Amino acid sequence: MENVVHPIDPVFDESSRILILGSFPSVKSREVQFYYGHPQNRFWKVLASLFHEEIPSENKGKKDFLLAHHIALWDVIHSCKINGSSDASIKDVTANDLKVILDKAAIQKIYVNGKTAEKLYRKYIEHELHMDCVCLPSTSPANAVYSLERLLSEWKKIKEALEVL
Repeated sequence: MENVVHPIDPVFDESSRILILGSFPSVKSREVQFYYGHPQNRFWKVLASLFHEEIPSENKGKKDFLLAHHIALWDVIHSCKINGSSDASIKDVTANDLKVILDKAAIQKIYVNGKTAEKLYRKYIEHELHMDCVCLPSTSPANAVYSLERLLSEWKKIKEALEVL
């Protein structure tokens, strides 16, 4: 088990209205220095499908995609002990300070990518911010119960929220 500090900056700007939080970057994401870097993770496929766009191939394109759609992206955890990419192994958590984003962007809704992110958000952050989160099914390949179509039917809540904000 190694102690790891989150190596990727949050993605947001002053026009961000939705915040999506994961738990902590996978080994592959840490290697490529961007969120959801594992090719089997369906995060980018889901978002691109929702907005009827091509999946951005490079980190800059992914960042531009998020900002163009008023989406901020970060993780609940700033640092932790973790075995590889296993959320189940996470211990000794220090949470990210979401005020970094919330002080600059008028975030209207917070979504979490999966049950682990939800559990961590509720344990470490919710009581300070007094902002509820909406849990969406994990885009991880480990969540094989959810087909791409089923993920899209749940994740469309993000697009619907952006349309009314």
